[in-house]
Amino acid sequence: MVDHNKIKMKKTGKLFILTIILVTFFISCKKSDAGSVAIPVFKVSPNSLNFTEAGGNSTVTITMNGSSWAATSDQSWCTMSVNTSKTASLQVTVTAAANTSATARTAKLMFVMDNKSVVYVAISQAAQKSIYPSYKDSIAPDATGMSSDAKTLASKITIGLNIGNTLEAIGGETAWGNPMITSSFVQFVKQSGFNAIRLPCSWNQYANQTTAKISDTWLARVKQVVQYCVDNNLYVVLNIHWDGGWLENNCTTAKKDSVNAKQKAFWEQIATTMRGFDEHVIFASANEPNAADSTQMGVLMSYHQTFIDAVRSTGGKNAYRVLVVQGPNTDIETTNKLMTTLPTDKIANKLMAEIHFYTPWNFCGMTADESWGNQFYYWGAGNHSTTDLAHNPTWGEEPEVDRLFLLMNNQFVAKNIPVIIGEFGAILRTNLTGTALQLHLASRAYFFNYIKKQAIANGLLPFFWDTGGLLDRKNNTVSDQQTLDALIK
Repeated sequence: MVDHNKIKMKKTGKLFILTIILVTFFISCKKSDAGSVAIPVFKVSPNSLNFTEAGGNSTVTITMNGSSWAATSDQSWCTMSVNTSKTASLQVTVTAAANTSATARTAKLMFVMDNKSVVYVAISQAAQKSIYPSYKDSIAPDATGMSSDAKTLASKITIGLNIGNTLEAIGGETAWGNPMITSSFVQFVKQSGFNAIRLPCSWNQYANQTTAKISDTWLARVKQVVQYCVDNNLYVVLNIHWDGGWLENNCTTAKKDSVNAKQKAFWEQIATTMRGFDEHVIFASANEPNAADSTQMGVLMSYHQTFIDAVRSTGGKNAYRVLVVQGPNTDIETTNKLMTTLPTDKIANKLMAEIHFYTPWNFCGMTADESWGNQFYYWGAGNHSTTDLAHNPTWGEEPEVDRLFLLMNNQFVAKNIPVIIGEFGAILRTNLTGTALQLHLASRAYFFNYIKKQAIANGLLPFFWDTGGLLDRKNNTVSDQQTLDALIK
């Protein structure tokens, strides 16, 4: 007998189970729908922009499905018209300022949507074209007569003389009271006991300020004087001196590019003109470049690098020439602190460093007593006054000379980098008379002799600064025999 109640109960149970399954399915679907997240869409097109040196505007298109985006630039010279927006599709103007430097540069734009999705756009900009024309006239390297490295060449130099206040004089060679340099005077320098000459030289006043073209007449005149030196078998150091301060007063990031452009243009012309001379001719980058910290030192190093690269680029004997780079302020302690490396040179062992020595300044150059200290009329052991105590030295005597020269020996000479003392000297105190004057003169002679001997002992090459007080350039006679004896003997 069929139990209809049981059948009814089974159907009801199956229906109940089916209902539960369906409800569970729909609830699950709704939960799934409620928990789903749209795939993020965030595009910036194009992903790179290139600008000329003149700068200008370009556009990128931003497309997104988020709530908002924001953008930043890692360089101040590259900016955007809009930095944040909630618009789903938007064109943004990207602006690059003019590049006034001689170096190409890059920037990166970062776009972020909803603080999650990140897209980058690469920006590049060309360097400014050279301020001046190129004066490079390159020929094949020529090693003839250029076999000495810097250390070997330094060993051949005994003592040098500056022909000061002449070729570097602003207004012309004779503007500061000295006659034009003659072949006979250069012969007299050699006869007096010097075997090297430093030629401080001006160039900027003889150059076109728009093109940096140096007067052919001036280039020929300087070459003539260099030839006088070489003809007498003298070594000669030719530099760009103070020259109005265009380099040495501008070791700054603001002036870096314009100074490097002029440095390159000048040295291409100087080096090309002097290219035929053998190793007797040495080039020096600058004079007394003012650099007081690591930033300025970095700028100065770029000037020296430009100098080296420009000279080497001309080829011929310049491919192997010994070159000299100056320490900051040509001050020993500043050089020891900041000039921890030298510029790069493609030719090994062809560089020298240069410092100047006027220490203590109270003795060498100070012309009036000051609240912070008096002039020193006397110098060295056995040369102190027993009557003029106020002008005896209180610092800067023999131990200080020894200490400073040893710094240069350890920093450079010991590493086979010769050091030139491009200038040293001490003023003559013409206000003194009698025994005070005699003691002062003895002090000067002792100072000069001590500097020379200690320089040589430490591997430094001394070049005495003379503007006509030592050797009379008009008559080719000795004006100060006591000083000459101290320097040569």
